[in-house]
Order: sequence, then structure tokens, then C-alpha cells
Amino acid sequence: MSRRKNTAQEKLRKQYPLYIEIGLTLALAVLIFTFRIDMTSDDDFEIVMPEQEQIEMEEILQTDQVEVPPPPPKPPVPIEVPNDEVLEDEALNLDASLDLDAPVESAPPPPPPEEEEEEEETEPEIFVIVEQMPELQGGLTSIQSKIKYPEIARKAGVEGRVIVQ
Repeated sequence: MSRRKNTAQEKLRKQYPLYIEIGLTLALAVLIFTFRIDMTSDDDFEIVMPEQEQIEMEEILQTDQVEVPPPPPKPPVPIEVPNDEVLEDEALNLDASLDLDAPVESAPPPPPPEEEEEEEETEPEIFVIVEQMPELQGGLTSIQSKIKYPEIARKAGVEGRVIVQ
């Protein structure tokens, strides 16, 4: 009996693509038929809609916003300071006269320019390629012995690379 079941299942598995094609073709035919049906009727059936209220829209013009600067801050209130000094009236000479025929005093002329030295300071020339490369005095170990690594950085695990030229 189980052998009959297996053969029936195998037969269905082989024909599965055929059944899918037939199903899709039938579904397509039903859709085409439903879209082709003429739904218009010959009856003089009219739908009467009640008249709706019409609303008129007014055009709103955008106004320009004028930025007004803020008013200046209020001046501080003056505080009266007791002062026992009496100011004396000073006589001011307000009789100033202008003599148009007097010679005009001009500002002194500018100082003469300093003599330029013939030996102008020039920047030292930097050699990029040299015949003999420089060497450290005492080697790399002398530099490594003088490095003091901060204790806080050591505890925090801070590491990095320093490039010296």
C-alpha cells in the first residue's frame, strides 16, 4: 500500500508544472473575460446628485516680513555718590581767533630710509638628498634610554607612534 502511495506522489510531482500552467492559463482567461464584459446598460437610469454648495477661494498674498531691530538696551540707572568736594569755576578762554595770513605749520618730513645691508639674511638651504646619511650619536639605544613615558598614560594604556624628522 505504501508503494502505491509513493508511485502516486511521484506521478503528481512529475505533472506539477503542467497543473501550474493549466491553472495560470485558466486564471488569465477568466480575467480577460471579466474585463471584456460590457457593463453599460441600455436603461435610461440617471443618478441625480443634490447640488453642492460652492465655495469661493480667495487668493491670499504673502506679506513681506520687515525685520525691526530690537530696541536699544535701557541705560543703567545712575547711582548717586556722595561727594563733599566743591568744584570751583574755572575761567575758560573761549576767544579763539584764526589768522589766515599766518604760515601753516606742517608735520616734520618722514625719516630717511635706513641703508639696506648688502648681506641680506637668507634662509638656510635644506638638503633632501645627501651623500652620507646622518647617524645618531650613541645609536638608537641612547635615545630609548632617555625617553620618559608618563605613568598616567602607561596606566591608561595609551599608545602611539612618534615620527621625528
